[in-house]
Amino acid sequence: MAASTPRRAQIGRKTNETEIAVTVDLDGEGRFDIATGVGFFDHMLEQLSRHSLIDMTVKASGDLHIDDHHTVEDCGIALGRAIAEALGDRRGIVRYASLELAMDEALTRAAVDVSGRPFLVWQVAFPSSKIGTFDTELVREFFHALAQNAGITLHVTNHYGANSHHIAETCFKAVARVLRAACEPDARQPGAVPSTKGTLRG
Repeated sequence: MAASTPRRAQIGRKTNETEIAVTVDLDGEGRFDIATGVGFFDHMLEQLSRHSLIDMTVKASGDLHIDDHHTVEDCGIALGRAIAEALGDRRGIVRYASLELAMDEALTRAAVDVSGRPFLVWQVAFPSSKIGTFDTELVREFFHALAQNAGITLHVTNHYGANSHHIAETCFKAVARVLRAACEPDARQPGAVPSTKGTLRG
């Protein structure tokens, strides 16, 4: 993969429950334009963009009169599909990354394999069921949808934390950082698929 090859994608998704429009640029600067109608989720997507250096726009309208579930999940689906499209055949990427990320009292580990094989291991427990009006269980729903549609294996483990906001934020920031590292072009093998199989298509 040449460094100058654009790695961008635009995805639209419309159902009876939501309408989502997403753009991504994997080689961006972490610029974002996020409006989902769910304030805390917007804040988390901004962290995802800023710390992954993926430029992204996410515009969503959904059935928020019911709850936030459909909007959050469908944003994960659309964003995952956009990342998968922008990655193309995944030639020349680093592929693997992991790190532990601290925020005040909370510590979370994220590890990713940009493998073409979707899987989520989620070992995160929140001390409260809500952050403001946002259901904390939706954090997992978002990352499950993202992993399935981006074609990545993603492991997220919160080691400890007392504040649900901090725990959620460490999850988004940690995933952002490993996505940034794993999707980076590998200078030592710029044209190679990082697999003995010769493909990262699952």
